[in-house]
Amino acid sequence: MPELPEVETVRRGLAPYVEGARIERVILNRPDLRFPFPAGFAEALMGTTITLADRRAKYLLFRLSSGATWLSHLGMTGSYRFEDFKFKEPSRYYEPDEDRKHDHLVLELDHPEHGKLRLIYNDARRFGFVDLFTEESESAYLKGLGPEPLSNAFNAVEMAERFKGKKAPMKAALLDQRVVAGLGNIYVSEALHRAHIRPDVAAARLVLRSGAPSRRLEDLADGVRTVLTEAIEAGGSTLRDFRAADGTSGYFQHRFAVYDREGEPCPTPLCRGTIKRIVQSGRSSFFCPTCQH
Repeated sequence: MPELPEVETVRRGLAPYVEGARIERVILNRPDLRFPFPAGFAEALMGTTITLADRRAKYLLFRLSSGATWLSHLGMTGSYRFEDFKFKEPSRYYEPDEDRKHDHLVLELDHPEHGKLRLIYNDARRFGFVDLFTEESESAYLKGLGPEPLSNAFNAVEMAERFKGKKAPMKAALLDQRVVAGLGNIYVSEALHRAHIRPDVAAARLVLRSGAPSRRLEDLADGVRTVLTEAIEAGGSTLRDFRAADGTSGYFQHRFAVYDREGEPCPTPLCRGTIKRIVQSGRSSFFCPTCQH
């Protein structure tokens, strides 16, 4: 499932072509995705202008001139593309999927610079979904989310407050969207490796008795920000189904230090450890038992 860097990559790809565009027509090719489309969804979008392509955690947020926000979650296989539209960079031209039976949502746009565009949402497995709201407090998906990991609100002090007395393993604590928004299995594994912290150590162990963050927790905050920034610059990670808005694959998977590298040498300089895989809550965790402790 796309994590924060993949969703941010899609947002950045769409923004120049949807921001300022007027939605002239909305076509729903089926009544539902993972969940039914909100009542009056198509009617609420038509005639409005997309003022901003935004993101919160793993959700795309299209801000509309009406004051409403259209939320989109990509699920496992959801993707946006423009029909018959060639991007400015030839290498980034998206060849439309030959099988269009999974084109579930189509928006006909009129952009002041790019003219008429058809924005298509395709989702083979239909694990994605949309929501529509005026105030973010109205959306069950955004309620209670923790700080954005690339914002000033995310830091070691803030994490220490949430981790104090927490017996949950560090990986589970970081995957809790109430602690930090947008992190998933891949980037948690990578960030923990950079901070040399095992995924199964209790979160409370990284908090000092005074309640202040330990140096290791400060390293973790830095590791989270660094790995996410690098992943966004690389266009995200492509494992199975992820594609950027222009149809290209992400490349950060080629920089994985531990994720999906069981049995390989640890890339940490001077470390002679071997990457190990364990299962936590039904999900694979990868780490180096030599330099992560």
